[in-house]
Parts: sequence; C-alpha cells; structure tokens
Amino acid sequence: MASAIQFAPKADDPTKVEFAKLLGDLRARREEFQELRHIPQNIVDRFKTLGIYRGLVPEQFGGAGWSARRFMEAIEAISAADGSAGWVASFGFATKYISSLPAETLAEIYANGPDVVVAGAVFPPQEVEELDGGYKVNGRWGFGSGCMCADIIGVGIRVEGEKGGLPRMAWMPPGKVQIDENWNTMGMLGTGSHDLVVKDVVVPRHFTAIRGSAPTIDCPSYRYPSMAMAAQVLAVVGLGVAREAIDEVVSIATAKNSITGAPMMANRPGFQIALAQMEAQLRSARAWFYEATDTVWDKAVSGAQITSEDQGLLRIASTNAAKTGADVTRRAFELAGTTGIFAGHPLQRYLNDALVVAQHAFMNDGTWQAGGQALMGLDTPPGYP
Repeated sequence: MASAIQFAPKADDPTKVEFAKLLGDLRARREEFQELRHIPQNIVDRFKTLGIYRGLVPEQFGGAGWSARRFMEAIEAISAADGSAGWVASFGFATKYISSLPAETLAEIYANGPDVVVAGAVFPPQEVEELDGGYKVNGRWGFGSGCMCADIIGVGIRVEGEKGGLPRMAWMPPGKVQIDENWNTMGMLGTGSHDLVVKDVVVPRHFTAIRGSAPTIDCPSYRYPSMAMAAQVLAVVGLGVAREAIDEVVSIATAKNSITGAPMMANRPGFQIALAQMEAQLRSARAWFYEATDTVWDKAVSGAQITSEDQGLLRIASTNAAKTGADVTRRAFELAGTTGIFAGHPLQRYLNDALVVAQHAFMNDGTWQAGGQALMGLDTPPGYP
C-alpha cells in the first residue's frame, strides 16, 4: 500500500540514494539502538551529511534553507524507519533554541560549519552563582535527548532577580557535561535522553539566553515560532510511527492465515473497515498538521505577522497529530491479534514509541485547554504557544 509520507530529496539531488539507504539501515538496526539506548555517532553523522542539522540554520552560516514542511517530512520519514532515530534527528530544529544568543555567539558556534548538533535539558532550572561576565553552573537535569552525540549542550538555569515565565539556558561544550546513562523507558529507548550533570562550569553570559525569546538574526526559520515548532517536530515522529504500524499490520493481514481456520485477516470485513478508518484518521491529522505548517511558514517567509491564533493552531494540530498517531498505532496493534504479543515484535515497539510521543508535555491533555485559550485571545501558560 502506498505510504502517505511524501518526503524524499529531489530527483537530481545526490543525497536521494543515500536517504533511501539510510532508511533501510535504520530499520535493520532498530534492535541495536534499543540495546545501546542511544542513536550512535555513525548514524548522526549520516544525518549531518543529508542536511538534517543544517536544514534550518540561517543561510549566512551555511544553512540549507529548508522550509518547515521539508524538515518535518524528513523527520516523519526517518521516524517511520525508527522512532528513536526520528526523535534524535528532530533536534535539527534546535538551532532555534540557540537563536536568542547574540549574533556573534552564533557565528562562533557555526564557525566550523552548519552541521552542529544541539541538545539540552531545561528542567528543573537550577540556581547559578553570578560572576563577572558569566555564571557558575551546577546541577542535574533530566530528558537530555540526543546528548550522546551533541556538539553543544544547554541546561536550564535560574538567575536571581530575573522575571518571566520562560527559562534561561546556559550553553557549553559537551566535554563540560557529565552524562548519567539512566534512560530506561517503555518507548523511545534509543533516544539517549539521559540525565545531564554539570559541576562548577563557568559559562560566559553571552552563551546564555532565554529559550523561546526573540531571535537575534532575521531569517524565515528563526521567525517561525520556536515553541510551536518544538512541539511539531516531536508530534511528527508519532505520525511516522503510526504509518509504519499501519503498513506492518497490512503486511500481517495479507500474508498470514489464521491458525483457527478463519478467513485470512485481509478478507475479514472488520479488518477492512478498521483499515479504512485508520487511514482516514491518520491522513486527516497529517493533512491539517502540514496545512497549518505551510500557512505559518508562508508568513515567516513574507515577514507577515504570525498571530497567537496561528501559533495556537500549530500547537493544537501537534497535539492532535500525536494523539491520533498513538490511537492509530494502538488499533494496529490490536488488529494484529496474538501475532503482536510476542516479545520483540515490531508492533510492540511502534505502540510504545507512539504512546511516549503522546505523553510528552508539549502534547499532553493540558495543551488542549491552552489551545482553546489561544484561539480566544486569552492568556496562556508560560511557554505556550
């Protein structure tokens, strides 16, 4: 059955063959990623080669000038091959997390090229000691996705007397950060979202900035709303996983006779109805997700005002995509019957990965309420939309 994922490098793009090969290798190495509990450097290096980490970087630093849709479709395709790999690749968007740093600092970060892997952990923000020209940072932070192969790492800090709902982040070389490899979860196990530990590291003030505040360089990718995109790039992982789950259960339905002597699954009306409903759910959620993305991207390119309603719709579409992805994947698992219950079956991984996406704070049930507030022009929680 034809996949709904449309991303692929253009026909004359020399990376086209490499991208297809990458997807095949990701599928073949899924178990390895689970055992490692992170995506290895040799895969991250291939993400770099394919432009994932330079796609949204300002072009003055060598960025590739990708649109938001192009980036997200790439993440969706990678996520169908492996959810954890898609999650780690999605942090190619994190150039936006450092977009509020001084332009001179960004130039320093990208001095050796645009393929910089940005990772970090924000919560809980830790109090710092203020020094002349910087801060002494200590503490522990959870959920450091992609930290194992990062080129720069940020942590959330709290500066005495500083007001506002958004956290300040301090950015430093990965050699200054200890990684406590304690990531052990039901899904997305390969993301390497370990705890980050920092001890007495002095970070210059110009390497700190408020996450989500106004960027210091004007370009379309930096005009696009940072916190909305932070939710989008994770939600699209769930869309990719759900697509793979549908394809997997269709493969089962068309290849396996029932041990009870019942008709092949593909010939059962119940399966046929369910498949049609899953396709309708997933494609509808996906279509609106990208429609909202294109609308706001066009405004970012033209310099038109991006309203709170625009951003709220991006967030609602993200929550809807994540929840729909989880629902569709769960139904695919259920349709597989006893086939899916055996340890190591791919549908178990798809189900667990899709559920973890939907559990993320950016897509939890509270975001529905905040989305409604945004649509009515009411005050929303800090960091939303």
